[in-house]
Amino acid sequence: MKKNCIAKGLLGEVNLSVTDASRLVLEMIESLGEYVVSKSRCELLALLRSVIREGAAAVKAAEHTVPLRVAAWASVEARQHLRASSRRDLRHFVRRMLRVDEVADKPLRSLTTADCKRMLSAAFGNSPSSYKKGRAVLHSVFAYGMRQEWVDANPVARIETPTVQETPISPLLPEEVERLRRAAKRPEFRDMQLSLCLMLYGGVRPTEVSRLQNSDINWEDGQVIIRPLASKTGGGRVVPLRGISGMSREELLIPRNWQRKWQALRRAAGFTQWVPDVCRHTFATYHAARFRNLPELQLEMGHRDMGLLRSRYMMPALQKQAAAFWETAGVASGGGRSARGRSARGGLVGGMAAASEILI
Repeated sequence: MKKNCIAKGLLGEVNLSVTDASRLVLEMIESLGEYVVSKSRCELLALLRSVIREGAAAVKAAEHTVPLRVAAWASVEARQHLRASSRRDLRHFVRRMLRVDEVADKPLRSLTTADCKRMLSAAFGNSPSSYKKGRAVLHSVFAYGMRQEWVDANPVARIETPTVQETPISPLLPEEVERLRRAAKRPEFRDMQLSLCLMLYGGVRPTEVSRLQNSDINWEDGQVIIRPLASKTGGGRVVPLRGISGMSREELLIPRNWQRKWQALRRAAGFTQWVPDVCRHTFATYHAARFRNLPELQLEMGHRDMGLLRSRYMMPALQKQAAAFWETAGVASGGGRSARGRSARGGLVGGMAAASEILI
């Protein structure tokens, strides 16, 4: 009777009865199963205390979290080092995921792998490439959440990355290249001639061209420096200048409103449809077919290895087409030497001297 009174007194502060406490202890023992077999009274008490401590820590941790919406936007804000265009793409993918029903306000810690799969399928199920990018963005949100201790594991890590079948991109035909070059010689597009040469004969991406500054162009050595901040992948590289012979000072520049002028130039050349980065694919295809120097092509393209070059950028091309393409740039055959060798400089040296005199 005395012990029962003491127990009631101890439990009175937490508004639990002796029966309540007994049931909780029995539930813990049942949940432990074989772990309590043959335990002495002291050992059982120690085990139950351990369960209580670990359980309390888990409950506290579960409370330390935020909704997915808060974690996602905090993750975006933490990436101020990215370019404005990259942050814009990031925000676009986050918005699409948060529009999925009943996910935005879910606690980050409560989201399971199944929840994440459903979210990705609802937001990007119609596009394997978007699904792949969305998965990467969602994975980064949870990685950020782990650093903030809002979650203990990354459920997206268990979601397989889909294989994206890249659509082969055929290079522009020499006659199509000539249409672009003729259009660029019109008075309203002469300031796009340098840009066109960089894309066609140097494999420079359109966004990289639009970010170039005058100081990035070394006329004397016939080279363009693609700095890390201008590069798509964040890695710098040096690209030879080709095809600029005979251009005037007004034509050797990167104009303002570059994207608008590039679209207008394509329309003026008669292109009603345009495949993104087709100039870069054209350069890689004809470079490989004409010069057969893959290590040098890899350097100019800025690839870490030749895997992407072989699988994505190189389409079979006839030697006749490749020769005609390089003739439009004034570049003769040079065996395996292209950019800095005889093949590139054949039609370039005279133009470089003229350009240097103009700019000096």
